[in-house]
Amino acid sequence: MAQSAASGENRYDVVLIGGGIMSATLGTILQELQPDWSIGLFETLDQAGQESSDPWNNAGTGHSALCELNYTPRAADGSVSTTKAEGINEQFQVSRQLWSHWAEDGVVGSPRTFINALPHISFVWGDDNADYLQERADALRDRPLFAGLEHTEDPAVIEQWAPLLMRGRDPRQRVAASKVETGTDVDFGSLTRQLANHLADAGVDMRYNHEVQGLERGADGRWDVTVKNKSRGERFTASARFVFVGAGGGALSLLQDAGIDEIRGFGGFPVSGKFLRATSTAVAEQHHAKVYGLASVGAPPMSVPHLDTRFVEGRRTLMFGPYAGFSTNFLKNGSLTDLPFSVRGHNLLPMMQVGLDNTDLVTYLLKEVTKSRSKKIEALQDFYPDAETDGWEMITAGQRVQVMKRNAEGRGVLQFGTELIAGGDGTIAGLLGASPGASTAPSIMFSLLERCFPAQFESWRPRLEQMVPSFGRKLSEDAQLLSEVTEHTASTLQLRD
Repeated sequence: MAQSAASGENRYDVVLIGGGIMSATLGTILQELQPDWSIGLFETLDQAGQESSDPWNNAGTGHSALCELNYTPRAADGSVSTTKAEGINEQFQVSRQLWSHWAEDGVVGSPRTFINALPHISFVWGDDNADYLQERADALRDRPLFAGLEHTEDPAVIEQWAPLLMRGRDPRQRVAASKVETGTDVDFGSLTRQLANHLADAGVDMRYNHEVQGLERGADGRWDVTVKNKSRGERFTASARFVFVGAGGGALSLLQDAGIDEIRGFGGFPVSGKFLRATSTAVAEQHHAKVYGLASVGAPPMSVPHLDTRFVEGRRTLMFGPYAGFSTNFLKNGSLTDLPFSVRGHNLLPMMQVGLDNTDLVTYLLKEVTKSRSKKIEALQDFYPDAETDGWEMITAGQRVQVMKRNAEGRGVLQFGTELIAGGDGTIAGLLGASPGASTAPSIMFSLLERCFPAQFESWRPRLEQMVPSFGRKLSEDAQLLSEVTEHTASTLQLRD
């Protein structure tokens, strides 16, 4: 029998489920806006930021669409569309401003512990791909958010930018590259844990090794949250006026348990990933950039190959991947029953339709799962021709659960990206999906505040504008503000040598 929470210590204004970057971001924002509110956070693992927020479990690009080619697809008329890239970049600028604000206020420590300057490069080979990259560069270079974009097909210049790309490459092969010098690498695990430590210091009730097992609307209109203390094996009920489900892949089942109408028709398609990590420090030191290419035909956007400098806990390393795979668990530390148990009457048909319409994706995943190590090294050598077979170790990355839902015509579709689900009365919300997720967490949380707290939002606006100077405005439409914000955040976040 669950112990009652109505009488005291387990009664909150806000409950955050999951200790990743989303919950940590929302909690930190709310603690600043409304310090008198009681907040409780429940995380299944023994510390924050160990699932998708962990640096070994995500791309860490600081997704700003500077180099990710899946954000600049060809439109129906054959032109390169920049709409999605500009939208994501706008959101990343919001993130930079909020992180800058927190750095100035001492909420987080030295910015170098979670963000570092790093050029972002797009790299392709072959005539069709080189033509596309040239068109992309032409489409972006005049956009204010992409000022400074450089483009070349000169192998000597590309070798200066990223030497490993050209060493051993056939000189007859046509290559092309675009570079933005002002990219970043973000360790979201470190950022998450710093925010979690700040929340604990501010009086937020942080409960690790506590698994949320159910959500139910109480007779008093509050949410009853069933929690298991994994250390003691005991269950209890927490009560909250508002619940945020930031549990990564685990969010779908909890939102289904809550029974809100808004989750009807939604399903999840899990995709796992692995990376090759360089075992040689000498090799890692020769590459200083994030280099993104084009995804294979049928591959999901999260499988875009990249040769990636990473800074993790102050150590520089080099990764290549991801190599996509399939597992039915929704979290790296989840259960193989996650996918089958997520199937409900309301989402069965949309999920079946997604399966029928995405046979190329299924085929791709089957090929990836059965790919030998030598074939995986061949993919690395497409980027780094001189890569040695024995100089790399395989690491398992996190799980991504892509959104399946009904489109406007009522047919099930697979959606790549993130989706904020909010209950109609604003007392519960959760996040589904994957990339660009972490990089745009502040923008997602601001959208949540506006949807779920309309009575307080206008009174919060002046403080939000202090936290994020561009709040409510588009930097792409205000050159002066863009210049000021870029200069200030680069200085505060120590993104200049």
